[in-house]
Amino acid sequence: MRYKIKEIGNMNKISVIVSCYNEEQSLPLFYKEMERVREQDFKDVSFEYIFVDDGSSDKTLDILQSLCETDCKVKYISFSRNFGKEAAMYAGLEKSSGEFVTFMDADLQDPPMMLRQMYDAIINEGYDQVGTRRISRAGEPRIRSFFARMFYKIINKISKVEMVDGARDYRLMTRKVVEAVLSMKEYNRYSKGIFSFVGFNTKWLEYKNVKRAAGETKWSFGKLFLYALEGIVAFSTVPLIASSILGLLFFIITFVLIVVIIIKTLLVGDPTSGWPSMVCIIFFVSGIQLFSLGIIGQYLAKTYSEIKRRPIYIVKQTEEDMKLPVSDNYDLSNQDTLKSLKATLESIQETVKRIEKGNQGEGKEN
Repeated sequence: MRYKIKEIGNMNKISVIVSCYNEEQSLPLFYKEMERVREQDFKDVSFEYIFVDDGSSDKTLDILQSLCETDCKVKYISFSRNFGKEAAMYAGLEKSSGEFVTFMDADLQDPPMMLRQMYDAIINEGYDQVGTRRISRAGEPRIRSFFARMFYKIINKISKVEMVDGARDYRLMTRKVVEAVLSMKEYNRYSKGIFSFVGFNTKWLEYKNVKRAAGETKWSFGKLFLYALEGIVAFSTVPLIASSILGLLFFIITFVLIVVIIIKTLLVGDPTSGWPSMVCIIFFVSGIQLFSLGIIGQYLAKTYSEIKRRPIYIVKQTEEDMKLPVSDNYDLSNQDTLKSLKATLESIQETVKRIEKGNQGEGKEN
């Protein structure tokens, strides 16, 4: 089923959500390239840009404010602190108003020229969302690429939700997909899994890795590792099952060893030799126990953070605040006008009451 195209004069709108964290170097380049693509490929579609400043410490917010002053299509949300990319994406979805919504990175690693192809796939081929995936990781450290591939192999074996290797957050979604994602309000978010969980008819476009246009990546190996753990805990309970099976296995082994020791003691006595191996076994089993407790602790920690019901993000400022007066010097003439209007309103209310009383009196006489 093809997506219904609006009539001329009432164009479809695409909301472009861009999460920003210290992207003062990339933002001007991104905006210029997006405007070029919009003017060249989207004459039949209107746009809105939603930039989410995730607690940047550079001039990112100043650049966003300047863009708002010169382009009415630009909107922004500024967080009170750094809440993370997942929170920024969710905030952008809540603010978006377009029939179609896309996520893009400000560093231009998500090629804007692919957006028209994604849009046509939804309009003409009937897809609900079009995602992108990298088929190469050129420019990345080999160790990071290796662990990334291993992560997708592991998560797809232990999770019921399929996650595409190399998938990016860069995707174009219809409004019904957006509403489905917004309905999942968990605090600990893993969007790649959420996009797969909600389902819908999805098409994948492949492209080769693109280097950053400017600046440096904010994702270190440690952060990516923790993000991978977030995905595993969010979309699989296999680690809990594995720790339970491991505990059962060691219980069986221990029981067998006890039986062997009893039989050996009855037959040949109880020699004192062998204590080094016993100590090694104790340390080994203790390590397994602590590892299993750590797995359980991860799930308990996520449950604890969910039941506290804290907000996913806190907004410090938006483009709407730029329209409010910033001075404490109030215009006295405006105050006088408000007082005059208030007095006039009170006079009208008194007149209405007198008329109502008069009508009630006439009704009694009749």
